[in-house]
Amino acid sequence: MNDSPEKRNEWRAIFYVQARVAILFVPIIVSLLIIGALAGNDRDPAAIDRTVTSSVR
Repeated sequence: MNDSPEKRNEWRAIFYVQARVAILFVPIIVSLLIIGALAGNDRDPAAIDRTVTSSVR
């Protein structure tokens, strides 16, 4: 295996770019999680369904 300093620097640069791109996505993921938590999932099945599919019942 070739452990030349040039190869190590290339891999380090590639890893650095990937880490920076991943850090860009962290706020997006966190905001989606917050929106999902705030939106909740508390639907009342007895509530009146005013969508078009309610006529199928």
